[in-house]
Amino acid sequence: MTEISAASLEARKRIRTDQPHTARIWNYWLGGKDNYPVDQAAGDQIRKLHPGIGDYALADRQFLGRAVRYLAGQCGIRQFLDIGTGLPTADNTHEVAQRVAPESRVVYVDNDPIVLAHAEALLTSTPEGSTAYLDEDLRNIDEIFEQAAKTLDFGKPVALVLLGVVIFIEDDGEAYGVVRRLMDRLPSGSHLVLSHTITRPDMPDVDAAVAFWNENGTPKLTQRTPGAVSRFFEGLELLEPGVVSCNRWRPDEGSGEVPAEVAMFGGVARKL
Repeated sequence: MTEISAASLEARKRIRTDQPHTARIWNYWLGGKDNYPVDQAAGDQIRKLHPGIGDYALADRQFLGRAVRYLAGQCGIRQFLDIGTGLPTADNTHEVAQRVAPESRVVYVDNDPIVLAHAEALLTSTPEGSTAYLDEDLRNIDEIFEQAAKTLDFGKPVALVLLGVVIFIEDDGEAYGVVRRLMDRLPSGSHLVLSHTITRPDMPDVDAAVAFWNENGTPKLTQRTPGAVSRFFEGLELLEPGVVSCNRWRPDEGSGEVPAEVAMFGGVARKL
């Protein structure tokens, strides 16, 4: 049995199925099967409070795909450090990147036993590339880089992917500091891909949904304004169109209509 298999089996013993969990609810909204009745019930209740919640779960996932395709295709990035991975679903980071460039190398990082239990689904790879999974907290930067260096070459540009993960750090100073410290460890030419739920006066149903979640689920979420989300990219070259609703970040060509905003904002920036 491999090390990850043993850890996966041990992680399954720690999973609580009597309490809703954000990763499983997200999986439910995306049409996945790695969730339980308690997650479905909470997800349905949140959807009643905020009917558009499923739309921004999907928007976030599609933003990941477009950002990774752009970085691998247009920017020549061949290394990705995806922290706060979440449960595996369709078009994970390595699948998108290796579809463009089979030699791409991806390291996933998460500290959730639910994700660890399903981590082997993230470890498929093209023969030319490589994937790895680390069971680490976002804040354990030294440990992450020490282990990730077995797969990634930190002397070359890396795309740091932080989708919907800094929302779990309540203190603003700590949240900005963690992102800054992560980017400080990466060389010039590296990129930051980040998304975050927002709070705004014209979106009261989002606040109600988050309040319900924080009273009933785990882990707790912290919303930030669009301006506060933009601060995560300070000191970097923010790519067009800036920090916007995830479904408005370089949308695929379609009807030509501007997609309706969702309460998940994101952006991509380059380290000079």
